[in-house]
Amino acid sequence: MSSVSAAPRSLPASVRIGEGRGGLTVVRVVGRAGSAEIYLHGAHVTDFTPAGGRPVLFLSDLSRFGATAAIRGGVPICFPWFGANALDAAAPSHGFARLIEWELVDAHESDDDVVLTFSLTDTPATRTSAWPHRFEARYTVTVGARLTLALRVTNRETDALSYEEALHTYLRVSNVRGTTVSGLQGTAFLNQLTALTEPAENNPLGFGTETDRLYLGSRGSATVADPDGRTVTIESDGSDSTVVWNPWADKAARMSDFGDDEWPGMVCVETANVRRDQVRLDAGQSHTTTVEFAVSA
Repeated sequence: MSSVSAAPRSLPASVRIGEGRGGLTVVRVVGRAGSAEIYLHGAHVTDFTPAGGRPVLFLSDLSRFGATAAIRGGVPICFPWFGANALDAAAPSHGFARLIEWELVDAHESDDDVVLTFSLTDTPATRTSAWPHRFEARYTVTVGARLTLALRVTNRETDALSYEEALHTYLRVSNVRGTTVSGLQGTAFLNQLTALTEPAENNPLGFGTETDRLYLGSRGSATVADPDGRTVTIESDGSDSTVVWNPWADKAARMSDFGDDEWPGMVCVETANVRRDQVRLDAGQSHTTTVEFAVSA
């Protein structure tokens, strides 16, 4: 079971720390404008619901909750690499940050928002991993009518380092078959199912089959339009890559932590810096990647 002893000395009334699924420590936020749940395991946001609204994030019913497993859904933090590690095939997919317990170092209210800050630094285990650098990561989660996530990474080495990252957001939709993603028109993309780069499209992206697209050099905003009328606008800063993913039926059936019939209810639109867009930091430098989710209808 996780420890809660590292929590700040005082918490606002809107924040409670308790035991979540699998015995993991969870931070529960009930603010005036919105609510959320964030597990210390991976600093993983598993729920965000605007006040009077519906849940925005998808979480698989079959997700594993354990000290050695990644949570399936919500917002995993992929860091310091994305996907398989190019130098170590045995290294965990998407890096170690989503498999480590982060520390809650601050929690306060700001008007109608609740602001939480989580911290992760290098350990003997990370320094013997496929990415053996000294670093500090600060993750700020702001819960209100909107959800804002900001990941700040500082290089604590004496030399330069590079890393990949993604805020791997799973959005809940009523039916992905009628869902569209706009804002990525005009940007060529890597189809990760074929390993081919495909030309930019003029229309919003729709879904009719398994989709795994990496848009490099993409900046600004994207909008996810649900056929039920709800839209989620995604505004990012400090991010040059966007990943869009849905496993569809066949891949969903092969995933042990994802229900066979869950794929129509989700789409991933990920704020990222990967491949040629990875972040390079000189000694002592920091980089912040921020994403904000605004919901309407």
